[in-house]
Amino acid sequence: MKLASGVAPVPDLLARGVTVGLGTDGCASNNNLDLFQEMDSAAKLHKVHRLDPTVMPSQTVLEMATLGGARVLGMEKEIGSLEAGKKADVIVLELNRPHLQPVYNPVSHLVYSATGADVRDVIIDGKMVMEKPEALDPG
Repeated sequence: MKLASGVAPVPDLLARGVTVGLGTDGCASNNNLDLFQEMDSAAKLHKVHRLDPTVMPSQTVLEMATLGGARVLGMEKEIGSLEAGKKADVIVLELNRPHLQPVYNPVSHLVYSATGADVRDVIIDGKMVMEKPEALDPG
C-alpha cells in the first residue's frame, strides 16, 4: 500500500491452492514489523478491494501468518503450528487491556484487535526468551 504497487490477488491464489505466507519487512515498503497489524491490514485490504466482507476471514489470515509462513519457508514440519515434534514457539498475549475486551472470537481478536505491544511472554523452541515485561505489568 505504501508503494502503491497494487493489490496481490491473495484470495484467488489461495483458491487455486497456492501457498501464501504473511510476513513483515522494514522501511523499504512498510516501516513496521508488527505482524498483528499486518494481519489486520491484509484482511481489511482485501475486503475493501473486493467490496466483500466475507473475503479473507480471520482464520485464513491467521493461518497465512503462522503455518502459511512456515510453508513458504519449507519449514512446515518444524514450525508454524503447535504439534508434537515441532519446535515450541509460542507467544502469550496480555488480554486484560481495554482494546482486547470483551473477547467473543479469539481468532478474530488476534487479527483485528491485538498488536505486538500486547505480547507478554515469548517462548522460542521451548525456551522462555521474554517474560512479562515491566511495561505491561499492571501491578
